[in-house]
Amino acid sequence: MIDRRPAMIARCTDTADVRAAVNFAREHRLLVSVKGGGHNIAGNAVCDGGLMIDLSPMKSVDVDPAAKIARVEPGCTLAEFDQAAQQFGLATPVGYNSTTGIAGLTLGGGFGWLSRAYGLTCDNLRAAEVVTADGELRHASEDENADLFWAVRGGSGNFGVVTSFEFDLHPVGPEVLSGLLIHPLADAPEVFRQYREFAARAPDEVTAWCVLRHAPPLPFVPEEWHGERVLIIAAFYAGDMAAGEKALQPLREIGNPIVDVIGPHPYAGWQQAFDPLLPAGARNYWKSHNFVEFTDGMIENFVAYAGKLPSPQSEIAIAQLGGAINRRPTDATAYPHRDAEFLMNLHTQWEDPAQDDKCITWARDMYDSMTPHATGGVYVNFVPEAVGQERAAYRENYDRLVQVKERYDPENLFRLNQNVLPTA
Repeated sequence: MIDRRPAMIARCTDTADVRAAVNFAREHRLLVSVKGGGHNIAGNAVCDGGLMIDLSPMKSVDVDPAAKIARVEPGCTLAEFDQAAQQFGLATPVGYNSTTGIAGLTLGGGFGWLSRAYGLTCDNLRAAEVVTADGELRHASEDENADLFWAVRGGSGNFGVVTSFEFDLHPVGPEVLSGLLIHPLADAPEVFRQYREFAARAPDEVTAWCVLRHAPPLPFVPEEWHGERVLIIAAFYAGDMAAGEKALQPLREIGNPIVDVIGPHPYAGWQQAFDPLLPAGARNYWKSHNFVEFTDGMIENFVAYAGKLPSPQSEIAIAQLGGAINRRPTDATAYPHRDAEFLMNLHTQWEDPAQDDKCITWARDMYDSMTPHATGGVYVNFVPEAVGQERAAYRENYDRLVQVKERYDPENLFRLNQNVLPTA
């Protein structure tokens, strides 16, 4: 669905290449896009007729296990970062799909299985090296260019090209308690109500997602359920295995699941478990909301729209947030959604272009039906439109982002994003 063709591609191998590309684009007044992992749902990594700054060759990961710090270049995927850190039994909170690029994830906020315990990806960022619109390399941290450091933690790619990220790491794995519970869709209303009670009491180490979709043909799913509509609960515990067994037991006792495959799994393997659900070349469209509650009205809508999923690959995903994410003030970083306890992502996926209208209409209709229950905010990395959701993405932090934008990119060179528009 993204069909754009840059006039030029600068495949950068180091910071000097990035600086040269930025200077060239500025001097020739070119439209600029920046590609890290190329995972952005709006296709902002690719521009038409301009210069694409391709960071994918920059894949270095340097782990200091004694200090529990990693320095990561922007071309790395989450799988590559996880693999390097897990050699030392360490990790930082990253997303749920390991083919995602670390750069876009971090710049938008970033949340995953470790986030309720340790915060967002951007909350674990210690420092960044940023090439700003004037071609200068700036170190951004709490102590140096603090305004820029604040902005790149949730303000997307508005302020420059990050050539290096420095993260805090935490002891994780190598095995973790995780897995799936699968329930019939007919049982979903009651399962959801009991899940809501479980989630309200769950310790920060617990994260449990809910996904409504057609059951995939996996070996542990009974064959008679393949392709049937189901409610899947994906559960994870960030900590001691025995404590995790105790913490997840009430979740496993809800209803009569068709499948219960919660058990020890390699952390790096669990991080890649859902990659097959995002095959390359498929057509995708997303719509997303944040919620502070999990109401009966929401449950009714979830079940109703799950009954009319527009394609075998489409799904309604509900992520559990809260915990360490929400203990930071709203203005601690540019990421503003510290009130959200749950996030819904309507992920439509299909292959035939003739299905475009059907799938997109289903997502938009359900999105509209959920709006009365939502906060009005949206996670910037889940916005499918190239423009138009800036205020919802940045909320009360938008005006402060404008001030940072005016300092580091007054001519709006970096504008292929949910754009913070300089007033000048």
